[in-house]
Amino acid sequence: MKFLLCLEVYPAQIVKISLEDGTKETLLEITNGTPDGIWIDRINQKIYWTVMGKMTDPPEGYFAKDGSIECCNLDGTGHTLLVGNGVITTPKQIVGNEETDCLYWCDREGMALMSSSTDGSGFEILMQHEKEDSDLKEVEKQCVGIALDLQKEFLYWTQKGPAKGGRGRIFRLKLSQEYPVNELNIELLLNHLPEPIDLEFGHRTGKLYWTDRGAAPYGNSLNCAEVSENGELVNHRIIAKGLKEGIGLALDEDENVAYTSDLGGYIRKINLTDGSENIILRQGPMTGITLL
Repeated sequence: MKFLLCLEVYPAQIVKISLEDGTKETLLEITNGTPDGIWIDRINQKIYWTVMGKMTDPPEGYFAKDGSIECCNLDGTGHTLLVGNGVITTPKQIVGNEETDCLYWCDREGMALMSSSTDGSGFEILMQHEKEDSDLKEVEKQCVGIALDLQKEFLYWTQKGPAKGGRGRIFRLKLSQEYPVNELNIELLLNHLPEPIDLEFGHRTGKLYWTDRGAAPYGNSLNCAEVSENGELVNHRIIAKGLKEGIGLALDEDENVAYTSDLGGYIRKINLTDGSENIILRQGPMTGITLL
C-alpha cells in the first residue's frame, strides 16, 4: 500500500494519506512555525522536514533566523531538532542522499544552499548570494526548490524571483567539485520562468520536473524538461495547468505519475504522459509532499 506524507499549513502538521482510500492520519503537530519541505530516508526509516519559522512580514516574508531542520520516525515518534538556533532563515525544499547520510536544502530569505549530515552535524553553507541594495535583486536570488542527480552528482535548484514575475530560474552545480562555488561553476539552465518552486529529478528518465506557482497561462503548472548530455534543459513541456498556487511535488516513476500539493488545498495525481489528473483530496493549504 502506498501513502503520501504531506505538510499542512493550518494547523501546521505532518499528515499521512492513504492512496487506496484517501484516509488521513496526523503523524506530528508542528508548533514552531510554518513547515515547507519534506523528505524520507527509506533506509533509516526517518522523516525530515523544514520549518520556515514565524512569519515576520505578511503575506509571505520570513526574515528572522528562526528556521529549522527536524526529523522523526515514520510513525511520528522520536521528534528531533537537527539544525536551527539562528543559523537558518527560511529553509524550503529538502532532499537527501541515503548513501552518504547528507541533507541538502534551500534557504529562501537567506539566499543560500545549505547542507548537513542526517544527524544535524557538519552544517555547511554550500553557496550564498551576496546581499543587494535592491529588494527586487534580493528576491531574484531567493533559492526555493532543490533536487539531486545522485548518479552524476549534480544539485539542481530554483530561484523563483518575484511573485508572478516571470523571472524564475533553474540552476545546477557539481557536488564533487573541489573548488569554491561561485558564478564560474554555477550553471544557469532555464530562465524567464513564471515562478518555479519545488523540483524532482527523474532518475529513470533523466528528466527534471517542477511545480510553478506563477501566473497563467504558463504558471500554476507542472513542468518537465530533458537534461541533455551537455547539461542543457531541453524540450521543456508543461504537463498540466490549473494548480492553485502549486508547491509540493512527488514522483512515482513506476506508475508514471506525479503528485502535487498546493496552497489551495488540492492534492492531485497527474499522468506524466498526457497530463490527465485526479483530485486525491482537498483540505487546508499544503506545502511539501512526498511518497511513502
